[in-house]
Amino acid sequence: MADQDETKVHSASVQELLRAIPKVDEFLSWVDHMQAPVRFIKAAVREVLNIEREIILGGRAGKLEELGREVLLAKFDKRLKGKLTPNFRTVINATGVIIHTNMGRSLLPREAMDGLVKVGSRYSNLEFDLTTGKRGSRYSLVEDLLCELTGAEAGLVVNNNAAAVLLALDTLAKNREVIVSRGQLVEIGGSFRIPEVMEKSGAFLREVGATNRTHLWDYENAINEQTSLLLKVHMSNYRIIGFTSEVTLPEMIELGRKHNLPVMEDLGSGSLVDLTRFGLQKEPTVGEVVKAGVDVVTFSGDKLLGGPQAGLILGKRDIIGRIKKNPLNRALRIDKFTLAGLEAILRLYFDEEKALTVIPTLALMGLPPAVIERRAVRLIRRIRKSLADCCEMSTVPVASRVGGGAMPEQDLPSRAVALRPVSMKVTELERKLRETSMPVIGRIENEALLLDMRTVADDEIPLLAAALFDVFEVEEK
Repeated sequence: MADQDETKVHSASVQELLRAIPKVDEFLSWVDHMQAPVRFIKAAVREVLNIEREIILGGRAGKLEELGREVLLAKFDKRLKGKLTPNFRTVINATGVIIHTNMGRSLLPREAMDGLVKVGSRYSNLEFDLTTGKRGSRYSLVEDLLCELTGAEAGLVVNNNAAAVLLALDTLAKNREVIVSRGQLVEIGGSFRIPEVMEKSGAFLREVGATNRTHLWDYENAINEQTSLLLKVHMSNYRIIGFTSEVTLPEMIELGRKHNLPVMEDLGSGSLVDLTRFGLQKEPTVGEVVKAGVDVVTFSGDKLLGGPQAGLILGKRDIIGRIKKNPLNRALRIDKFTLAGLEAILRLYFDEEKALTVIPTLALMGLPPAVIERRAVRLIRRIRKSLADCCEMSTVPVASRVGGGAMPEQDLPSRAVALRPVSMKVTELERKLRETSMPVIGRIENEALLLDMRTVADDEIPLLAAALFDVFEVEEK
């Protein structure tokens, strides 16, 4: 009997709460319709009311006061703010990873951004030849620049390096065999695997050698009447160390000529300058690979090149000509914004010293530790008074990374601001910084949130400080 009475009380409570939920039209009468498009307002109202209804029916009902006008309006404002906030946003990268795949990879310099604005706000000669007055080719806008910078006979640009590899293999090896070292069958970000791309291209994979050792005779013994291409994949995103052996590109080129087979190298990151000047490990430049005599080389535009997302294909004129004619090329072509950004980046490389200081990716790799230290000190000076009671803070030595799959073993000495919050867990601080109006992305090590100042620009320091003040709910002093 008591159980029945309790059930009636509970049922009545649920019904009372449900009746207290305002109608959509009533809720809309509370709202200032000037603050956002009506469609967003109505959607936010319905979502708030549906959530409250689900809470009540799920047995998690609260008090009637929680359905009051002011409480519901506060929930509505928060949800509407979320709808009005762009999904694609800028963030502060305090991870120390320069070419961060999840945060847009390479930053573009002002020269490239100016080009994007111009072609986006006006008509352009994207496929119009200003000399002949007839239809032109979008690829010609950057091909000459690429050839002059690298020594290649011809070039083509598609929308990313995976597309470049796919298009080249589809053109040169469809329904035929491609010989590649077993140790070079890599997987990079986004589960992009060389064997799977080869399969999609219609080429048949012929693995040779062992994971750690491949010899020239492995390639030669595998060549048969079905062989169409020798492929080399530069292992820019991992290393095999110890008892290893790898066939050099010149050796492969000589073997290819002996058997009248083209040689292709997927260079991956692709650099136009020798990065050893920064004290970094040696990476083959695109120019060096072309000079060695390779028939085709592919690489990314938004990694060590420091440009927009693109896949660049360079090589011998006759082979690039065949690739250009492949119908698949149209599905993989780049747009006017990529072309504008890429052309601006390439033109900067004609003055290499300027490129090293102006292109953000290169400049960040060569950033002096003293500059990074000054940034860390600036941030601490800005936040110390306001956050002294909220968290411990100090500057600590850390190692930055190039990122983007390039130079996986290379540490870049850097400096970070280490934060150890007093009244919350470090995981909560990391989460709250991600949820601020200007999201800040750091990394947690040794129970501290590290903000690597190599990848935090000078003009982002005030924004980072403001985000911290917001998280700890304090005013700047």
